[in-house]
Amino acid sequence: MEDNRLRNQVQFILEVDNLKNVIRRSYLIDAHRKENSAEHSWHVALMVLVFAEYADQPLNSARVIKLLLVHDIVETDAGDTYCYDSNATHNKSEREQKAAQRLFGLLPPDQASRLQELWIEFEARITPESKFARALDCLMPLLHNYYTKGKSWKEHGITADQVIDHTKVIGDISRPLWDFARSTIDDAVAKGYLGKHRALSNPAP
Repeated sequence: MEDNRLRNQVQFILEVDNLKNVIRRSYLIDAHRKENSAEHSWHVALMVLVFAEYADQPLNSARVIKLLLVHDIVETDAGDTYCYDSNATHNKSEREQKAAQRLFGLLPPDQASRLQELWIEFEARITPESKFARALDCLMPLLHNYYTKGKSWKEHGITADQVIDHTKVIGDISRPLWDFARSTIDDAVAKGYLGKHRALSNPAP
């Protein structure tokens, strides 16, 4: 039994190695190439160690890290869905549910259940930990775009109202990070990194 357990665990680890081949829309800060989903997952998990102090309520930081390490595993099968692509997002849930069942199903049942529960928690965004995980998941691409002078935003014709609508969830769990995000968006518009579709004077949520 133990041999089968280890074999299944190894199979899972090898399978999710393919997450390194899933290319996102965000460019690395030096703008020489786009990041992959595995790099993104590592980076946002590291952000928890740095930014946890800005949460509006106490967090289990270890759980936030677990959520972020697991949250994009489904992209191994489902691919990265660009948040501003309405055509791609309409069947996102169905594709990712199918991927979750297959990928987590490679693990022994007890581990499959635990990891799938983490993924479901992240998607539901009900707990403080899942809200903070989502906030960081939105903040990192904002930083990538700002420090590459809007490279990906410009390529896809993204406007400030779209970015605000996508990132406003940050305000649900961290007022300091939301204030920072809003000022970053405003500055991106002022510098010409991001198109201004509507006034940016709306109050933070």
